[in-house]
Amino acid sequence: MPDHRLVTTSVVTALAPAVWGSTYLITTEFLPPDRPLLASTVRALPAGLVLLAATRVLPRGIWWARAAVLGVLNIGAFFYFLFLAAYHLPGGVAALVMTVQPMIVLLLGPLLLDARIRPVHIGACVLAVGGVALLVIRPGAGLDLVGVTAGLLGAVSMAGGMVLTKRWGRPEGVSLFAFTGWQLTAGGLFLLPVTLLSESLPDRLTWGNVGGFAYLSVIGALVAYVVWFNGLARLPALAASFLSFASPLCATVLGYFFMGQTLGPLQLLGAAGVVGAVVLAQRGTPPGGPPSDDAPTGGPPVSAAEGGPHGDDDEHQHEHGRHDAVSGLRVHPPSVTAPLTVPAARLAPPRGAAAPPAPRTPADRSVRDSAPRPPSAPPRTPPAPR
Repeated sequence: MPDHRLVTTSVVTALAPAVWGSTYLITTEFLPPDRPLLASTVRALPAGLVLLAATRVLPRGIWWARAAVLGVLNIGAFFYFLFLAAYHLPGGVAALVMTVQPMIVLLLGPLLLDARIRPVHIGACVLAVGGVALLVIRPGAGLDLVGVTAGLLGAVSMAGGMVLTKRWGRPEGVSLFAFTGWQLTAGGLFLLPVTLLSESLPDRLTWGNVGGFAYLSVIGALVAYVVWFNGLARLPALAASFLSFASPLCATVLGYFFMGQTLGPLQLLGAAGVVGAVVLAQRGTPPGGPPSDDAPTGGPPVSAAEGGPHGDDDEHQHEHGRHDAVSGLRVHPPSVTAPLTVPAARLAPPRGAAAPPAPRTPADRSVRDSAPRPPSAPPRTPPAPR
């Protein structure tokens, strides 16, 4: 992918985590208190049903199970843990806990995507975590065991969903809107019975509550996840995971403008560290060629950083061949085993073998034709009958 297209795709995809960074503000200021399951269900299920009604495409075959798994990991479980952490932790601390997600993707990559762990990725992780810590940690920031655990589980859920989305791709002929609708609906249906059994509905809803739920469903789910899955199809999984650091960055900016939080030199230094880590991760991960706008990505990534063919693989195979999986013999590609077009007279005979006769030239034929021929024997006459 050319550099300008990589930058454009990364910037557009980063808008989704930036929108998710507003979840902490919306949860604490506009939603009914202590309703993480209700908030998760209302955010996911209506948006998924709207996309299903608009596209009218359902999964087929194995994609029923895959859509359910992706819906639980990317939507259902992640939403619940995200809101649970937002209710129990300050927005900045919750965002800091969620920054372990790229590290989990880094560990899952070699197992599921045949990716390589590069030193630049480890350095980017350390730089990003340090930057977020400077950005969000303030004196008196409290830690709650339930909130920290929920944040860690949410990061694990989202990282697993990202890697499996990258591994399975999108089925052929299915639009991005339908693919997003499957996952939002599956996640919402997973949360619905748990919500009805575990939480009571609020006694009343204010217009602020309605506006908060509408924002999270339309902007935070429908629009943000279409943008996210579109970028995930075009970027390596690890590079996309680093874009999630836009979430704590956005949460800090919103806290400064709407909640009276301050930004000192340490916070600005932390913000610079986060941006530097994202840029370092993007430049340190060689991307593969981007698919077309409507083409699904039906398999593991093809970039060299994620287990695809390397640039010198074809040359290596051409020169040295490959081993057959059954016989163990070295098999060369057709370009090597094809018959040579060099004239046969130029080929040296093998050792110990007689040299082949030289081809006849026109002069040889004329000399041979002009040489006197021995007289032929007279024809034999049959004996006369007696």
